[in-house]
Amino acid sequence: MIPDASIWRSSADYDHLDALTASDVAWEWLRRNDAYDADFEASVSARGDPDPLTERIRQRWGLRFPRRSSSAAS
Repeated sequence: MIPDASIWRSSADYDHLDALTASDVAWEWLRRNDAYDADFEASVSARGDPDPLTERIRQRWGLRFPRRSSSAAS
């Protein structure tokens, strides 16, 4: 199926994407993903041992958590 090019916006609207790093593109994709958003919300509101949920997010989304944030250590 060929997409209908008549409904595309101006390519100038997307010129800023040329300057994004791979990490920037990954973040833009993740932050718009409903499943990731649900996992993130679960991790924020989780009580108890965070390791099982952290591992699930790591496996599912390919994210790494090399150290705890300073707010988590407080």
